[in-house]
Amino acid sequence: MNARAELVTYRLARAKESLEDAQLLAEKARWNAAINRLYYAAFYGVSALLIHSQLNANTHAGARSQLSEHFIKTGIFAKNHGTLYSQLFSWRQKGDYDDLFDFTEEKVLPYFLPVEALLNSIEAHIQSAE
Repeated sequence: MNARAELVTYRLARAKESLEDAQLLAEKARWNAAINRLYYAAFYGVSALLIHSQLNANTHAGARSQLSEHFIKTGIFAKNHGTLYSQLFSWRQKGDYDDLFDFTEEKVLPYFLPVEALLNSIEAHIQSAE
C-alpha cells in the first residue's frame, strides 16, 4: 500500500471513530461536543475523498469548496451531502466559538444517519475507483 492509500485508510478510520465519539457524547447529552464530532466525522471522510482524488485542501473551508466543486456540482454525490457538510461546518463553528449557545437533542440526533450515509457514499466511491 502506498503512502496516499495509507493516509486515505487512516482518514476513513478517523471518520468512523469520530462518528462513534459523537454517539458516546450524545448518550451523555453533550450536544455541542456531539455536533463537533459529527462535523469531524464528515471532515475526515471528505479529507479521505480529496486525498484519494489527489485534490488539495489546506483549510476546512477549502475542503468544503473542493467537495462542492468536484463531487456535488458534478453529480458524483447528491446535493444533500453538500448541504449536510456545509451545515455541519457552520454548526461546528457555532458550537465551538459562540457564547451562550447550546445545541439540543432535537437539533443533533437527526444528523447521525445522514453523516453515516455520507461516509458510506465516500467509502463506496473510493472502493469503486480502486
